[in-house]
Amino acid sequence: MQEKHLYEYAVIRVVPSVVREEFLNIGVILYCKQQRYLQTLFSVNGEKIRCLAPEFDMEELRAYLTAFEKIAAGAPDAGPIAKLDLPSRFRWLTATRSTVIQSSKIHPGLCGDLAGTLQRLHAQLVL
Repeated sequence: MQEKHLYEYAVIRVVPSVVREEFLNIGVILYCKQQRYLQTLFSVNGEKIRCLAPEFDMEELRAYLTAFEKIAAGAPDAGPIAKLDLPSRFRWLTATRSTVIQSSKIHPGLCGDLAGTLQRLHAQLVL
């Protein structure tokens, strides 16, 4: 029987107009302390975003998502937050904020396949 691991995840959202508080789910971030796992998975649908905000800057969104991914991965060129340990990076990325990129509340789960769970959550919550 496959060993189950406690994980935490949050849905990543784009909020094209922070004042209007409308959002679209565009990704998932999944963290497992026991397995030292922190991964993100994004899918951006520009047509849906432009329905909420026709003038939205998609290049700026891509830059934000690149920074988000680099911080999650602990990339050396991603600044001081990327140098933090995994739990601190996950908490920083999922902290409440009033910006174009926001996250849901954190949810827990148990699974034996973290990468598969990330894919499943992405399919259920984003696609």
